[in-house]
Amino acid sequence: MSGNDTIFMKRALALARRGRTSPNPMVGAVVVRDGAIIGEGFHPKAGEPHAEIFALRAAGLGAKGADLFVTLEPCSHYGRTPPCTEAIINSGIRRVFAAMIDPNPQVAGKGIKALQRAHIETSVGLLESETRSLNEGYIKRVTTGLPFVLWKTAMTLDGKISTRTGNSRWVTGEEARKEVHRLRGRYDAVLVGAGTVKRDDPELTVRHYKGTHNPLRVVVDSNASVPLDARVLNSDAETIIAVIDTAPSEKIEALRDAGARVLVLPEVAGRVDLRALVIDLVNLGVNSILLESGGELAASMLDAGLVDRGLIFVAPKIVGGRTAGTPVGGEGVELMDQALEVSTPRMRRFGNDLALEVEIGNHKTGKKPGLQQTKDY
Repeated sequence: MSGNDTIFMKRALALARRGRTSPNPMVGAVVVRDGAIIGEGFHPKAGEPHAEIFALRAAGLGAKGADLFVTLEPCSHYGRTPPCTEAIINSGIRRVFAAMIDPNPQVAGKGIKALQRAHIETSVGLLESETRSLNEGYIKRVTTGLPFVLWKTAMTLDGKISTRTGNSRWVTGEEARKEVHRLRGRYDAVLVGAGTVKRDDPELTVRHYKGTHNPLRVVVDSNASVPLDARVLNSDAETIIAVIDTAPSEKIEALRDAGARVLVLPEVAGRVDLRALVIDLVNLGVNSILLESGGELAASMLDAGLVDRGLIFVAPKIVGGRTAGTPVGGEGVELMDQALEVSTPRMRRFGNDLALEVEIGNHKTGKKPGLQQTKDY
């Protein structure tokens, strides 16, 4: 491989980021001949042609004898679209560089083998780490059946997410808040509890980046108590309200009349079964979830083992208050050696605020978190 190969794969990655593809992966592709790109494309959304097809169409007859750089192994099976391997073979492509093998069991190396049987030279692994990061939601879903969950919270230097009166606007500065809007645009769904909706009345849309996709808004509301004039029920984005079957039927119907989609789910200790909820969301095409909840829902999601990564914004403020809100509620652990351990934080700065990013779901400690919730989300 040469330095130019890396440049071409970086271009394919840049193209991949343009897609809004869930439940499919984001994929980009470029066709290169004599050191120059002669065709490129990306997968725009599920049901439309894959990146390789757009790139080959753009290259036309020039694809014969050329190289193809693609961020994910080409598919070799019939789904909503024909297999890309057939198009690649028929085009006369000489070599294929794939950033990574597709972990989907329907593919999982079969595409590379099909190309090799057609005597096309293949290479896998160029910029694999970057590609995995781009598609971490897709990878989590196809390998576990669960979505990738990023827990985002913002707290003061003394660990408070609100004052003793419940006021939380604003813990962090504008730069940190803009980063949260950027994240919403990247994730398929944003998840909060009914308590957050009633307390803060958030809209949960992307407002700082015009033209960006709004995520699916999901509210865990066991007893269907969300006010009908809440901003999450406006028409700016789709909203799902998750309730249990003992929730008042008249309230469920009122929420539906207000435009929400209501999911009636099994319960655990009188509250929505969160694992059942995220599996239902996966079945609706959700690969990734941004958790923006208060402390009780955060504790329950952590306790259920459903959080993969944490992003904790820390503002240089001290508010105090023994009853002020904290990022993680629940009963908590009894002993310090029972605490949930996470990876060493990666630190970034947004204006005056710090952001600490930690791996949770993949950080093996062998310890159960033990952070059960004690009250409504």
